[in-house]
Amino acid sequence: MTGRSIALFVAAAIAEIGGAYLVWVGLREGRGALFVALGVLALGLYGVVATFQPDANFGRVLAAYGGVFIVGSLVWGVVFDGFRPDRFDLIGAIVCLVGVAVIMYAPRPG
Repeated sequence: MTGRSIALFVAAAIAEIGGAYLVWVGLREGRGALFVALGVLALGLYGVVATFQPDANFGRVLAAYGGVFIVGSLVWGVVFDGFRPDRFDLIGAIVCLVGVAVIMYAPRPG
């Protein structure tokens, strides 16, 4: 179940970050309405993907996804924008992933 959950987080990150990026380049870089429309569709897909998480608690899933989003955004910047994270970016990303693991995968009573 953890592997499926991680795969869903990755898919959600690609949809959300990719969608936001398409809107960004569509508007800020003047690439037009098609980029914006595709971005909006990808952002909607993100919302759908998130619902497939095995945990039924919306708040928990979205809180944990926040950490995935942070790390995914840094990775996206490296791959698509030539961003080079410094050691503080990397430390922060590790802290976020530890938080994701605690929120989503720590054993719970019951």
